[in-house]
Amino acid sequence: MNAIGLKQVQLAEIRMPLKHAFETSFGVTTERRIIIVTAVDESGAVGYGECTAMEQPLYNHESVDAAWTVIAGSICPMLAAEPPQKAEDVAEILSPIKGNRMSIAAIEMAIWDLEAKLLGIPLWSHLGGTNETINSGVSIGLQSSIDVLLEKVKIELDAGYQRIKLKIKPGRDLELVKAVRDKFGDILLSVDANSAYSLTEHADLFRKMDKLGLLMIEQPLRAGDLIDHAKLQAQLATPICLDESITSPVDARQAIEIGSCRIINIKLGRVGGHSAARAIQQFARESDIPVWCGGMLESGIGRAHNIAMSSLPGFVLPGDISASERYWDQDVLTDKVKVHSDGTINARSTPGIGYQIDIDRLNQLTVRTETIDLSLTQRIHTPYEKRLSNARH
Repeated sequence: MNAIGLKQVQLAEIRMPLKHAFETSFGVTTERRIIIVTAVDESGAVGYGECTAMEQPLYNHESVDAAWTVIAGSICPMLAAEPPQKAEDVAEILSPIKGNRMSIAAIEMAIWDLEAKLLGIPLWSHLGGTNETINSGVSIGLQSSIDVLLEKVKIELDAGYQRIKLKIKPGRDLELVKAVRDKFGDILLSVDANSAYSLTEHADLFRKMDKLGLLMIEQPLRAGDLIDHAKLQAQLATPICLDESITSPVDARQAIEIGSCRIINIKLGRVGGHSAARAIQQFARESDIPVWCGGMLESGIGRAHNIAMSSLPGFVLPGDISASERYWDQDVLTDKVKVHSDGTINARSTPGIGYQIDIDRLNQLTVRTETIDLSLTQRIHTPYEKRLSNARH
């Protein structure tokens, strides 16, 4: 194909109220502020991406407002200074940026979608995906009581979801897991701590949890602490799965090499987009480490990108790509993401992410916008472009 002629980047912040509050170890979410990124080609074709940063820097260092500034003030000028010829170029062009993986991922996702549409092929096949059927599980937040939790689990199992993941935090953990195991028997069950525990205080708790036949214990310790995770993993038969600790292919390699985990959760935003996600799943696959797709309460746009990513061959465990209706009364897609009664989702054959954007709904939810014309940005930032060129060549 001819090179991408990236002309314009459009940012829109939408605010989507959740159907039900979602509680984790770092707080309760009732509404998602989401940045939708639109990449516009010279031909008028568009691609869509989504920034998964939270409103406050609690999951990682990024936030919605900071991401907006980084995308408009740093990422767009860099793409103007060195226009990507293809989607694969974006990660390298933006590699001088430290951190800010969710900001990078948002625009990289949009350009991947744009390129797939220009080629007239589904994004999942453009990425090299092989799994046309995606296995789906659900993540269940902390509930007001064990009885409420058990009812939530029953609803999701009756809906066909293949894996149940329970959010836990200190003081609300072992009893919850035992109750679910006692009630539902040999279901595929895992827990997610979101970095809420420490090795010195809670190793004994996880040794007790080790006897409950869990699929995995996700991110029990502090994000980035590969050494203590390796120490804990050595004490457990249950695989540790890393989430917040894995922000790049380098993190994944180091975690695997020192035995910090036996499973990896890949989130597009956290790792910086499709290029990084492909590299991580490939290395993990070569190392016999299963991976799966985690969720960040995405709108349908982010959910569609997760489906495409989950088609890659290394994604062998059920991910968190549940149906749109679990979270939203009305999504931003004309056709919602649906999960079949057997807990599967089909990758679509439509070019790009496979779903049509509901523009009216998107506009209804939008609270602010900004359009960056890359040709004007390039002229305005000529001195910066020269410094960037000198640094890269």
